[in-house]
Amino acid sequence: MELLSPKVDFVFKRIFGTEENKDVLAHFLNSVFEDSGEPLIADVEILNPFLEKEALSDKLAVLDVKARTESGTLINVEVQLWNHQDMEKRTLYYWAKLFQSQLKEGDSYYALQKAVTINVVDFRYIETEAYHSTFHLREDKTGLLLTDLAEIHFVELPKLKEQSVGTERRLVKWMLFLTAKTREQLEVLVMGDPVMRKALTTLEFLSQDEETRRLYEERMKGLQTYVADIEGARREGREEGRKEGREEGRKEGREEGYREARREMARAMLEAGDNVEKVVRLTKLPREQVEAIQRELESGR
Repeated sequence: MELLSPKVDFVFKRIFGTEENKDVLAHFLNSVFEDSGEPLIADVEILNPFLEKEALSDKLAVLDVKARTESGTLINVEVQLWNHQDMEKRTLYYWAKLFQSQLKEGDSYYALQKAVTINVVDFRYIETEAYHSTFHLREDKTGLLLTDLAEIHFVELPKLKEQSVGTERRLVKWMLFLTAKTREQLEVLVMGDPVMRKALTTLEFLSQDEETRRLYEERMKGLQTYVADIEGARREGREEGRKEGREEGRKEGREEGYREARREMARAMLEAGDNVEKVVRLTKLPREQVEAIQRELESGR
């Protein structure tokens, strides 16, 4: 039987987000932290181990994995197959919700612990060639870290395919696990690693279960409908934009004509010996433009 895709959020949550597989989640998280030089974790507590069936048909439902480490760090892992063009806002929103969820009314800010968001995406998003990017709050000029309480990761699956990398890094192995096309590829990846073998066993079990396959198809249908709705809205927006653009272009052409006429007037006045202040007052051009015209005239003499 064909294996389900582990990078679909529904399947990902069943593999990494259940109590019986928290060791699999810890292994995956450590592969991310290890790759970015962050401290590793010893154990995790799954905070949302249940999967509501109603969420599978809800195309807007977020099937993420929330966990807490033994040190109190909160972690949210989300898989995205399609670029909704709002990932940075979405990421900050869910990170903020995760961070503020720690405090109840009357609690001290001192109790706040680190919050980490990990985005596993099946599209190119960050404008670098690195398949794993880590973000913190740092001062722009000096790179000084403001606080270590905020941390956001992007793991971009397509970038791995474009690079020649070995499997010595655990994160690479997990990325290959999520994108593997055949059972044979997966068997090679999990060889000698009992935790990854457990993840594959879970995937095989899910793939053989008829009810799980039905729910999987339902989830995929909901996600594809959502993407189709978004693309349809974009097409309508582009067409409307083209109509507005044509009208805006005509308007911009007229305005550019007026600006060019004022520039020619300024040039003529300066050549006639008028000073910059007078030219600015009469042509309504910015002073820097008039001074630039004056420099052109002087350099041509």
